[in-house]
Amino acid sequence: MVDVLSQNEIDALLAALSSGEMDAEELKKEDTQKKVRAYDFKRAVRFSKDHIRSLTRIHENFARYLTTYFSAQLRTFVQISVVQVEQLPYDEFIRSIPKMTILNIFEAEPLEGRMVLEVHPNVAFAMLDRLLGGSGTSPSKITALTEIETIVMERIFSRAFESLQEAWKTVVDLSPRLEALETNPQFMQIVSPNETIALISLSTKIGDTTGMINLCIPHVVIEPIMPRLSVHHWFVSQKKMRAPEEITALQSRLQRAKLPIIAELGSSVISVHEFLNLSPGDVISLNRVVDELLDIRIGEKLKFKGTPGTHRGKTAVQISEIISEGVEENDE
Repeated sequence: MVDVLSQNEIDALLAALSSGEMDAEELKKEDTQKKVRAYDFKRAVRFSKDHIRSLTRIHENFARYLTTYFSAQLRTFVQISVVQVEQLPYDEFIRSIPKMTILNIFEAEPLEGRMVLEVHPNVAFAMLDRLLGGSGTSPSKITALTEIETIVMERIFSRAFESLQEAWKTVVDLSPRLEALETNPQFMQIVSPNETIALISLSTKIGDTTGMINLCIPHVVIEPIMPRLSVHHWFVSQKKMRAPEEITALQSRLQRAKLPIIAELGSSVISVHEFLNLSPGDVISLNRVVDELLDIRIGEKLKFKGTPGTHRGKTAVQISEIISEGVEENDE
């Protein structure tokens, strides 16, 4: 990253050049020299800035879907938003989370490998309290989950992965599935300690309780789809083709749609005075001769020409001519 000088530093540099304390030629030589930058192989940079931006966009949608889902399930105020998306070694992530927490280990086909959705105990127990009829407060002392509490947690977070599937739909069709629920990070080893992960931190507020939800995605898991996280793929890729069953369903719905069909015998123009004095037996002359074809409209659009008649004792019209698309109607 390029360092930006403050105005005081710029003034001091100009003053030193003017007084001769610094030589401009020496500064130029320093710029031409190769600069060495320290690189920590334990913190390998696997995700580019482009990848981080794409992950941020995807999980901003994930946060909105989660907000809607938890609000409906808990029937209380829920607010979830993305705080940070960063890359770091897996071991550093494990050391940063509480010793007692909620770890939802899951897989997402077609990706190979496991990921983790870590929920801070404050948030998890506030959800549990709300689901079991409480006001949604977190206990002062966090204890191990009972069997019933574990089942309740598994059910609510299993369905939460539907939000993750929806958020990733623009990149890849995932099928997330909860594999296990752990409470001790030391028992969870999904990748090697030095493996780079993408950590998406979500700030979560449930009623008056606040906490974090962290999504851990190892680089080795999403490496096959990394090219799809580039801006080039998002804006230049071809439109997604509809599945054959979607096309069939759409055609079926269109074929069942009902449209108004109108056969016009003709039209006429009379004065308001003549209209007010109409009585049974009066005859109104139309602008169409008896043997002339009728206009048949679908909605407001002229589509056919036809001949009036009867069919099985009912008034009918027989289609005699099809109006081609783009043919202009005659002014009448």
